[in-house]
Amino acid sequence: MDYLDFEKPLVEIEQHIAQLKEKAKTENMDFSDTIKQLEAEVLQKKKKLFENLEPYQRLKIARHPKRPLAADYIDLIFSDFTELHGDRLFGDDPAIITGLAKIGNNPVMIVAQEKGRNTKDKLFRNFGTAHPEGYRKALRIMKTAAKFGLPIIIFIDTPGAFPGVSAEERGQAGAIAVNLKEMMYLDVPVIPIIIGEGGSGGALGVGIGDKIIMLEHAYYSVISPEGCSAILWKTQEKAADAAKSLKMNVADLLEFGIIDEALKEPLGGAHKNPELMAENMKKSILNSLEELKSFSKKDLLDKRYEKFRQIGVYLSDKDISSEHETQISDIEIEEEITTA
Repeated sequence: MDYLDFEKPLVEIEQHIAQLKEKAKTENMDFSDTIKQLEAEVLQKKKKLFENLEPYQRLKIARHPKRPLAADYIDLIFSDFTELHGDRLFGDDPAIITGLAKIGNNPVMIVAQEKGRNTKDKLFRNFGTAHPEGYRKALRIMKTAAKFGLPIIIFIDTPGAFPGVSAEERGQAGAIAVNLKEMMYLDVPVIPIIIGEGGSGGALGVGIGDKIIMLEHAYYSVISPEGCSAILWKTQEKAADAAKSLKMNVADLLEFGIIDEALKEPLGGAHKNPELMAENMKKSILNSLEELKSFSKKDLLDKRYEKFRQIGVYLSDKDISSEHETQISDIEIEEEITTA
């Protein structure tokens, strides 16, 4: 389970290294030179492999069964965590964890999408797919944070909001839409961090913020590659092609201005060294808090508004008319030149 399909070239060498180390212990033999040589070889191959990953391969890392989850980062980064429950309307949704904590000397509020690690926990957390009460709970907690002037740290890791009948009956689309609106008016620093899967409206429902951070092998997309492939090609076999077209990885999202910072992962992915990943994430959060605290409430809200207004390109009727007139003008000029 440690290895993904594209990592197979590394398996044989790493297994050989493990066997030599075991043999050195049991038979009291010295294989240090051979081990060093093999470790250098595997490191070189690993660097080359992970420098040239395809988008769909990165997605597989984002879904790795041993990848650190939100609960892991809460334990590794924060202290004095106290969980808060319920939306005060329907119930509590375990797919979203919320609560008070400290990072360094900074009191903060945490909102985290949690998938669960083992089968029992995954079922309890509904695989990280929240119901409407999860988004309403998140908003209630965020508004409480704003009331007391607490920065909000959000961990995003979901394939999407729960698509079942029960969620639709309780107003899934409305809950997400309200969050999109209300999060724009939170007058405290809001830092969303995409740690694994950032799927569709399920991710966006807690994804409005001042500085959006994303891990190197995470993804953020309007739809999963499998879903896109099923719609466009009527099969999931084109998921790898869909992943390229969706521009869902860190480099593309940085270029588009959808995210603000990319966090490099340990070689092989965050699951290879969760402690190092958490340490780097903590530094990034503290730096972001320091930066955002320097803004007044008005400047914070203005900058957040402008950030999201600048995402995407659109044409108004006036733009289209103007462009059409320009094209006609160009044609007339070309005709005059040709006549002359």
